[in-house]
Amino acid sequence: MLAFPSTYSVGITSLGYQIVWATLARRSDVDVRRLFTDQGDPLPRHCDLFGLSLSWELDGPVLPELLQNQRIPIWAVERGDQDPIVFGGGPVLTANPEPLAPFFDVVLLGDGELLLPAFIDALQQCRGADRQTRLRHLAQVPGVYVPALYAPQYDSDGQLQGVKPIQPGLPQTIEKQTWRGNTLSHSTVVTPEAAWPDIHMVEVVRSCPELCRFCLASYLTLPFRTPSLDDGLIPAVEKGLTATKRLGLLGASVTQHPQFSDLLHWLDQDRFDGTRISVSSVRAATVTPDLGRILAKRGSRSLTIAIESGSERMREVINKKLSTEAIHAAAQHAKQGGLSGLKLYGMVGLPTESDDDVDATADLLLTLKKGTPGLRFTLGVSTFVPKAQTPFQWQGVRPEADKRLKRLAKKVKPKGIEFRPESYGWSVIQALLSRSDRRLAPVIAAVGDARESIGGWKKAYRAALSGELDPIPGDPLPQPPPWDEVVHGTWEPTRVLPWIHLRGPLAPEKLLEHHDQALVPGTDG
Repeated sequence: MLAFPSTYSVGITSLGYQIVWATLARRSDVDVRRLFTDQGDPLPRHCDLFGLSLSWELDGPVLPELLQNQRIPIWAVERGDQDPIVFGGGPVLTANPEPLAPFFDVVLLGDGELLLPAFIDALQQCRGADRQTRLRHLAQVPGVYVPALYAPQYDSDGQLQGVKPIQPGLPQTIEKQTWRGNTLSHSTVVTPEAAWPDIHMVEVVRSCPELCRFCLASYLTLPFRTPSLDDGLIPAVEKGLTATKRLGLLGASVTQHPQFSDLLHWLDQDRFDGTRISVSSVRAATVTPDLGRILAKRGSRSLTIAIESGSERMREVINKKLSTEAIHAAAQHAKQGGLSGLKLYGMVGLPTESDDDVDATADLLLTLKKGTPGLRFTLGVSTFVPKAQTPFQWQGVRPEADKRLKRLAKKVKPKGIEFRPESYGWSVIQALLSRSDRRLAPVIAAVGDARESIGGWKKAYRAALSGELDPIPGDPLPQPPPWDEVVHGTWEPTRVLPWIHLRGPLAPEKLLEHHDQALVPGTDG
C-alpha cells in the first residue's frame, strides 16, 4: 500500500508520488494500492508493505493516524512478523528522517528510480524470513536506512553524541542514492480531480546549479541533471499531449536546461495551438522576450521568479548570483512578451538580514511596478527555515521575521502589489521538524489532531520537556532540548547533528565551508 499524507487531489498532483506508484505498479511481483487521507483503492486482504512519500515537513505528522487507521502499530518496535514493513521516502526523509524514524521500519534515502527496484528485489530475496532477518538484509542495500538498527547516543546533559549501528556488519553511514539516467520523470496519471486539473507534468531538470545556501532543492539533489531533448523531453511531452492539452514543465531551474530554448521553439509550432503551457519558477536572468511571447501564446498569463531579497548584499550572502538589473530586465521582457503578471518569491529572516534589507525588497517591487506599468505584481514571501543537508543548517529561525513580514506588507500592499506571506508560525513548526532528532517522535505521536494548531504543537512539546509524554516503547530517550534551541538556536559547527550518520551529496565539511564563505568575515569565497 502506497500512502500520501493528504487528499487525493493534492497527492495525485505530486509527480514524485505518481512515479513511485507507477514504478511499483509495473512490477509483476507487486500488487500496489493507493491511499490518501480522503479515499483509497480497495484494500488487499493482507498488506506486506506500507509506504509513504513525504515532500513537505508538515505532512509527516499525519503518519501515526494513517497507520492507526490501517490497524498497523504506530511504533516500529511493536510490529511483528505479520505486520507490514513500513517504509518512506522523499526529500524530507532523505534530508533528516530522525523525528519520524521510530515510526518507520525502512527509509529510502535518495532517488526512487534506483532505490525502489533495489529495495523490492532485496525484500523478495528474504520474503519468508522473520522480521528482524528481513530488516538486517534490507540494511545492506545502499541508500536503505533501517532506524531500529541504529541507536542515538546522548551524554549526561542530553546532548546528542552520535548515531551508531547496534550490530557489527552494518554501514556506519548511509549514503543518498542518485539517479544519473538520461531520462527524468513525467506524469503517469492525468485527471480532472487533481489540484492542477488535467495537467501532464514533465520534469525538465533535477536539482539546480545555483546553490543558494538555504536551498534544499539544490543541495540535497545534486548534481544538476538534464534529460536530452530528443530522447527524453520531446517523447515525454508527446506522450502526455495525447491525453490532455495542458502541459507543466517542472524543475527548480527549468530555463537552465541547456536545450530549453530549443524545447520552447519546438512548442511554438502551429500544431500545439490550443495547448496550455505553464512553467515552474525560472531564473530571472534567463527570462527573454521570446520566453514571454511563447508562454503568452500558449495560455500563460504570468511568470514566476525567485529573487529572495531586494538587497544585493543579501543575495550575495545567500549566493543568489542575481543582479538588480537582471530582475528589472525580467520584468521588461515578461511584459514585452505579452504576459500580464510577474510573481516574485522572497524570503525574510535570512542570516545577517536587517530592516534595511527588507526595505530594499519593498523598494525593488515599487520600482518594478513603476518601471513596467500595466504588469501585475505579486510578492510571495516565506520565512527562512533551516534545512538539513544545506549550508544554513546551523542557523535558526529568526524571531524578528514575523515583524518583517508585516513590515513588507505595510509597504507594498497599499501600492497595489498583491502580497502573499507564508505563516511565520508554521515556519517555526517546519524548523522543529527539520532540525529535531528522535526525541520529537513522542511529541508527534501525542499531538494527534492538534497538529493543525501551532498551540497544539507547543503544548505537546512542553509536555515532553516535563516528562509527561509516553516514551517510545522499550526505547526511553532523554528529554528533548529546549524549544528555542531547536527552532531559533544558532548551532556551533562542532555540534553533533541528528542526521550525522546520513550522507547527502556534499560532506558536512563542504557544507560548513559554504556556510563560512557566506557568514564568516575573511573567509575566501
